[in-house]
Amino acid sequence: QVQLVESGGGLVQAGGSLRLSCAANGRISSINSMGWYRQAPGKQRELVAIIFSGGLINYVDSVKGRFTISRDKNTVTLQMNSLKPEDTAVYYCNGDIGRWDGGRATYWGQGTQVTVSS
Repeated sequence: QVQLVESGGGLVQAGGSLRLSCAANGRISSINSMGWYRQAPGKQRELVAIIFSGGLINYVDSVKGRFTISRDKNTVTLQMNSLKPEDTAVYYCNGDIGRWDGGRATYWGQGTQVTVSS
């Protein structure tokens, strides 16, 4: 089995910074991609940032220049600067991960709340 364990998040004023981390644990043979999604109340879940095993990184336009995704082994980090109230959402870690048994699946973290006050 594979688990994604998130940390970070919380309450911050507009213009502030937060860092989210997500560690992938378990019988992992490969990580094809890891990323962060978010879901605000009444809205669909959207991709925020993703990093692929080859190093390619994509961001949603609304966070470009403010958020930075990075990965070190089995941990992915999202550094969020210049936060805006519209960044308020539950943030979910996501991983496309291969297992020792040869299987491959998409895994999700439990979600962490980010609230930006104006």
